[in-house]
Amino acid sequence: MDLGIAPFTREDGGELLTLQRAAFVTEAQLYGDPRLPALVETLPELLAAVQRGPTLVARSGPRLVGSVRARVADGVLHVGRLVVAPDQQGQGIGAALLAAVERAAGPGVDTAALFTGHRSAGNLRLYARAGYVEQRRQRVDDELTFVHLAKPLR
Repeated sequence: MDLGIAPFTREDGGELLTLQRAAFVTEAQLYGDPRLPALVETLPELLAAVQRGPTLVARSGPRLVGSVRARVADGVLHVGRLVVAPDQQGQGIGAALLAAVERAAGPGVDTAALFTGHRSAGNLRLYARAGYVEQRRQRVDDELTFVHLAKPLR
């Protein structure tokens, strides 16, 4: 696969919103929640969120196949909304995006942190392979517990 990773541009917005929704459907099914924030986010909300820090997109030819967002606060890169097109999962796109956003963190950023749901086994495997270690669990409700993970960048 010829994969290109580049910074998000405003022109990517609609396509990214569609990709995000497709990618999060399986998460919604895992947790029985069709109102996950990634599924109900609007285009204006997405465009505002990507301004908060590095956002990267992955393309295979002209097709948008993945994306990741991050923001930096107090020396920590907070990674979020790592998405890969459902038919492209398992091909290393998520790992490539994760590594690229970590490199984009800039000087003074010593740690990367993220979270996922406790039932998201594929996500947990990906993050463990990338060097993330569980820090704590946060029970949200009867159906969802967030698993918070982190890794040193320097």
